[in-house]
Amino acid sequence: MVNFVAAQKPLMLGLMKLAGVQPYEVEIEPGTVMNFWVPCETIKKPKKGEKITNIEKPTKPVVVLVHGFAAEGIVTWQFQVGALTKKYSVYVPDLLFFGGSITDKPDRSPTFQAEYLVKGLRKLGIEKCVVVGFSYGGMVAFKMAELYPDLVQAMVVSGSILAMTDSISVESLNRLGFSSSSELLLPNSVKGLKALLSVATYRKLWFPDRLHKDYLEVMFTNRKERSELLEALRIHLLWGEEDQIFKQELAHNMKEQLGENTTFEGITKGGHLVHLERPCVYNRCLKQFLASLPLGDVSKY
Repeated sequence: MVNFVAAQKPLMLGLMKLAGVQPYEVEIEPGTVMNFWVPCETIKKPKKGEKITNIEKPTKPVVVLVHGFAAEGIVTWQFQVGALTKKYSVYVPDLLFFGGSITDKPDRSPTFQAEYLVKGLRKLGIEKCVVVGFSYGGMVAFKMAELYPDLVQAMVVSGSILAMTDSISVESLNRLGFSSSSELLLPNSVKGLKALLSVATYRKLWFPDRLHKDYLEVMFTNRKERSELLEALRIHLLWGEEDQIFKQELAHNMKEQLGENTTFEGITKGGHLVHLERPCVYNRCLKQFLASLPLGDVSKY
């Protein structure tokens, strides 16, 4: 039987190529491979008789879009890529155990994800970038900024916190009716996926059970490793005002913790998945923040 979510992937590939990005696999080291969507103009096909595809450095300011738990990179950011590629070199990674990215290393921490994401970016010739992180991707982005301040020029974070710990999340989990972060973010049934989507969006969405089942099969692979991941500058907090997972109060508290260089912006009628629910508003806010940054001479990128 056809899996409808898997079947749309060739269409997504074609649309993203039209938007200016295409997939590229980076071997970080033996046993660790990370998939990226990279600007089409940076990929140079091998000349006749050569086997290696060459990657050139980006020629525009770099924006790295880091996904959350519910989907791989390009599915998460499908509405943002085309809005950014005219002025920016956009890179969309699949974090380890998502999409085509895999490792044989036992570490499951956000620090580990950040370290290997940076190694991949370095191999792609990126020296400076703005990181946009959603949910779990926001936690990885915070670690990137902490560990590699020379790389991360600024951040935009949506629906995230500094770290996923039981002490931080237990109140929200109890309020939503879940016993653990894994139960919320890694549903193993159509009922569980419906529950996740119901708290992640402001507008209540309806899809047939068959589509929910297909989504579970395609987007929630490497379940054991992802569950283990949960165990283990200038910042702009761009939030859905109706986020039921990480409420606005968390964002305001985080803004106070992060200091005066952190700004907050709320988007009305948007939930946890605000970048998918209200992409036009989200993109406008994101581009306004990016335009305010002193990213400098693009020839340096």
